[in-house]
Amino acid sequence: MDNKDKITVLYVDDEENNLISFKATFRLRYKVLTAINGAAAIDIVKKNHIDIIITDQRMPEMTGVALLEEIIKINPDPMRILLTGYADMGAVVDAVNKGKIYHYLSKPWSETELDETIRRAYEVYAERKDILDTYSKLEVSNEQLEFLLRQKLLS
Repeated sequence: MDNKDKITVLYVDDEENNLISFKATFRLRYKVLTAINGAAAIDIVKKNHIDIIITDQRMPEMTGVALLEEIIKINPDPMRILLTGYADMGAVVDAVNKGKIYHYLSKPWSETELDETIRRAYEVYAERKDILDTYSKLEVSNEQLEFLLRQKLLS
């Protein structure tokens, strides 16, 4: 599978060692992009197609939830996964309500659990994309039928 056929995952964490570890672990399975902070992540989202975004919650300057809120404004399509090393239920609630996350995982992450979560998130992403494409086609068909019906009624 070449890079253009791989799922594109953006991993955001303020700890460079975590970025290196994630990339080393998943680079063969996914197209991995990394960002050291929220601003860099936003820039990457603006310039790249992203399928899955995984972000740490506790980062200086911008929390993971705040980052996801900003990303939704730019592109609401990518599936969002939040990681945190702290049992902060307030952050989890905010992530669900504000960041519209797909899944929440604790740090340190398990390779197997994170891989399964990425794959499940992508399945949902692909299904949602298919539904939206079908809906768009139905809208066009509906408009065409309405036009034909108007023409028939006017003639």
